[in-house]
Amino acid sequence: MFKWFGKINFVPYTKVSEFAQHLKEGRIMGTRCRGCGAVTFPPRADCAECMSPEFEFVPYSGKARLVTFTQISAAPTGFEDIAPYTIGLADLPEGGRVLAWVSGIDVRELKIGMELKLVPRIFEEIPEIKLYYTLERP
Repeated sequence: MFKWFGKINFVPYTKVSEFAQHLKEGRIMGTRCRGCGAVTFPPRADCAECMSPEFEFVPYSGKARLVTFTQISAAPTGFEDIAPYTIGLADLPEGGRVLAWVSGIDVRELKIGMELKLVPRIFEEIPEIKLYYTLERP
């Protein structure tokens, strides 16, 4: 399932592959450490606070607050066909940060601190399953 992420993926294995299935079904999920209760997004198999490998998936609201953004004009390999595009970094109220494409909002309208919504997406124009998420207007 983890191969469903991105156009280029160098990750052969992960303990959080269930995350991809949740995204495919339209759910934003983080992980909660069963050792200390720390909540993270994106999901982590090993807790950054106590290093416990025990975790569970927890639902996220999809709410986000923009921290910063940039418009990419000279895209890296594999992304040339979609340039220019805008990438945003946003805080999630449940915990963690997300780096995602900004969709449906002109870069001139973006403001630091504005409320956004994190939306799971599937590339529909290709036969393979490829998942991603975007930052959009709530």
